[in-house]
Amino acid sequence: MSKVRVRFAPSPTGGLHLGGVRTVLFNYLFAKKHGGDFIVRIEDTDQTRFVAGAEEYIFNCLQWCGLVADESCQHGGSYGPYRQSERKAIYKQYADQLIKDGHAYYAFDTPEEIEAMRERLKTAGSHSLQYDHHIRQNMKNSLNLLPEETQKLLDAGTPYVIRIKVEPDEHIHLTDMIRGEISFDTNTVDDKVLLKADGMPTYHLAVVVDDHLMKITHAFRGEEWLPSAPIHVLLWKYLFGLDKMPQWAHLPLILKPDGNGKLSKRDGDRLGFPVYAMDWKDPITHDITKGFKELGFLPEAFNNLLAVLGWNDGTEQEVFSMEELIDKFSMERVHKGGAKFDFEKAKWFNHEWIKKLPADNYAARVADIFEAKGVEMDGLYLLKVIEMIKDRCTLLSDFYEQGIFFFKAPSTLDEAAVKPKWDEKKQLFFAELIKAFELNTSWQHDDLENGFKELAAANQLKTGELMLPFRIMLVGGKFGPSVFNIATLIGKKETISRIKKGLSVFNS
Repeated sequence: MSKVRVRFAPSPTGGLHLGGVRTVLFNYLFAKKHGGDFIVRIEDTDQTRFVAGAEEYIFNCLQWCGLVADESCQHGGSYGPYRQSERKAIYKQYADQLIKDGHAYYAFDTPEEIEAMRERLKTAGSHSLQYDHHIRQNMKNSLNLLPEETQKLLDAGTPYVIRIKVEPDEHIHLTDMIRGEISFDTNTVDDKVLLKADGMPTYHLAVVVDDHLMKITHAFRGEEWLPSAPIHVLLWKYLFGLDKMPQWAHLPLILKPDGNGKLSKRDGDRLGFPVYAMDWKDPITHDITKGFKELGFLPEAFNNLLAVLGWNDGTEQEVFSMEELIDKFSMERVHKGGAKFDFEKAKWFNHEWIKKLPADNYAARVADIFEAKGVEMDGLYLLKVIEMIKDRCTLLSDFYEQGIFFFKAPSTLDEAAVKPKWDEKKQLFFAELIKAFELNTSWQHDDLENGFKELAAANQLKTGELMLPFRIMLVGGKFGPSVFNIATLIGKKETISRIKKGLSVFNS
């Protein structure tokens, strides 16, 4: 049995959508599960859609997700080049072979002639505007021209494309790993362009030739590519033999939250959540489209939430590490139907992974958030802060709001939560608490808590009535972990200073 080789073949045209990253993930999981290779091949044959910086962006996204290629234009390999634009010279011979064998033809139609043809079809009320077996009989191509006429046009340098010749009244069969047996009627399939006028191949020719030359064994892509499948099956049949064709799987769509259609960037903008892995900056407009990374997601959570959009392992388990995903993943468990995207569920996954991972896994990113706001810190101190508050954080950006009081005394206090029940007895209690804390030599959680309760009892006050004022003195509001954990971490001097400030505010 040949070694499993799967590939992800993105076009460098912009941001990397959730559906694209999930395709990468499923390719990666399948390859690693079967001890195979994961290849990234850049499909940049359509130079009109090429966007500067998009290729680097794609690899940055994959790096962040931990989905590192075994072979690519960045990582090298034995089957390069890994950019289709650098393989241009390879494809012409296969297009020529198809013409020689009667499976393709030269088409000399100008864009204006094709547009005129479509207008005629519209006027005639045709349901199809495709260049198919009906239309090709009336167009300027080598099927209708005499051989010497075709050669004369070629010798004159007349622009042309090469189209596949799809025979009518046939059925093309494909076995899909997710969907089973699929059949296509060739009467609904048009004669796709294989080689463009600039000599570059279209996706249809390039993907088949490259998959063959790179010995790809499995090809996974979104279900939106199903209409192209019959062309690819025919090309495999004509060029290399169906026995050499990779096994195919067409992945279900990621749907809008309401389930009505494929999730798009516009949906994310409208509903207030990202649909790209990382921030994408348009090089022309300089507009930034937000990504999951910059919003405060962990890659572990991002991979996890994408894995279960269309797949499960047959149990109730929801949180999976990469190792568990590799071990449990199978195409048999991928659903046929689309999966609705739920941003609240996505945030739940991130919260679970923030709690699950040790603080040093993401402390550097949290530090960046604080430093961007002008807060400098000690690394070891930050780790203690993260461990103390991570159960309260859903996004990495939450660490600032939930933890800024560990680094800076609150500038304002929630007076409205304290003053209605503030009285002289409480004022005296906190004045005595300052003296008790000044005498405390251990400054440990249990000692602080016990001393606090004993002093409350001595003043005939309930501990519960004093905890809220104490918390607001330390953090500014009604949030945060145990007040005695906070006091322990910020230290004696800072704790006493904040109590004094609280007394000043509440007594005013």
